[in-house]
Amino acid sequence: MSWATLFERAAEYEVTVDDVRAAVTTRRDERAGDADSGPDAPGDDDSDPSPTRIVADADVLAADLFVGGPAREALDSIRAHSWLALVASDALLADAEAVVADLADPDLAADWRAAIEKLREPVGHPAGDHPALASALRGGAMHVLSLDEGLQSAAAAAAVRGRVETSIRSPRAFAAVFDARSLYEAVEDGDYPGPDRDPRGD
Repeated sequence: MSWATLFERAAEYEVTVDDVRAAVTTRRDERAGDADSGPDAPGDDDSDPSPTRIVADADVLAADLFVGGPAREALDSIRAHSWLALVASDALLADAEAVVADLADPDLAADWRAAIEKLREPVGHPAGDHPALASALRGGAMHVLSLDEGLQSAAAAAAVRGRVETSIRSPRAFAAVFDARSLYEAVEDGDYPGPDRDPRGD
């Protein structure tokens, strides 16, 4: 199923950013109290840090689907360039999938999960870690996108940068500074070829 179709289906629910934030908070509060939660499935952990590796937290993933705006602009940049990697653990995607099911329905959540699985690069992390930060640490992601102002704080940034030089930004801030041409020319050989994927396709 194409991203364009998923966006059309999600628009029927008239979900706001505040709805997304509240649903993610509820989901994580519930998961934190689940004594039976086990470790995340293993992935390609401890990758070399790179500015081409990006984590979008569950709130950004859900806002991309339901709301659009800066979250969709940021995710469209990843969907449009095959040399950018969306890094995500199973726990991170499970949070987002549960939020989509809560705000819409299980069918949309399942279809969204199938689509995002084609895009993400999996990483694993121990239970109890924050899914977005653990994904960045284990996956060498130098960008974390989040709507959580707490994660954008100096203290959170300092904790992450002890392991990898990661910037934690809102989707709006990321979209304002992201320059595909200059990034490509900094990390790849040759001139920037432009987008090589349809960001709204399959």
